[in-house]
Amino acid sequence: MKPLLFAAAVLLALAGCRAEPASNAAQPAPPRTAPSGLDLVQLTIAGGGRSHAFTVEMARTAQQQERGLMFRTALGPDAGMMFPFDPPRPASFWMRNTLIPLDMIFIRPDGTIARIAANAVPRSETPIAVDETLTGVLEIRGGRAAELGIHAGDRVTWQD
Repeated sequence: MKPLLFAAAVLLALAGCRAEPASNAAQPAPPRTAPSGLDLVQLTIAGGGRSHAFTVEMARTAQQQERGLMFRTALGPDAGMMFPFDPPRPASFWMRNTLIPLDMIFIRPDGTIARIAANAVPRSETPIAVDETLTGVLEIRGGRAAELGIHAGDRVTWQD
């Protein structure tokens, strides 16, 4: 009888113990809203047998698109801002009050890249445009498209 009582006491003692969290426990999901208040969306650019994922802020409204990345002093290597157009339309951008160089990636309705305006000059008011129908423009850190081998004709996808 004593061994049975001893076993019951050990089980009760173990039941009161808490396991420490494992160091490889799942990390919390990244926030779905950026500090700017814009929604964050995963976006992928694929072509030439490679692909690269970005986490981008979605500038959906006219006011959000007008502000864009103005006054930012840094942009992460896999971060960016997407300017979706609904309905698709031609687009023209400038760099007024934008303090960092950007690559502007102009995206056709079929998801292919029409043009990359690389290293757009900060604070420039010279229009950067594409005279064809676009579904959006993606802005990423200046020079990043070349670093990753992103070219016109590559495909851009995102879930919104």
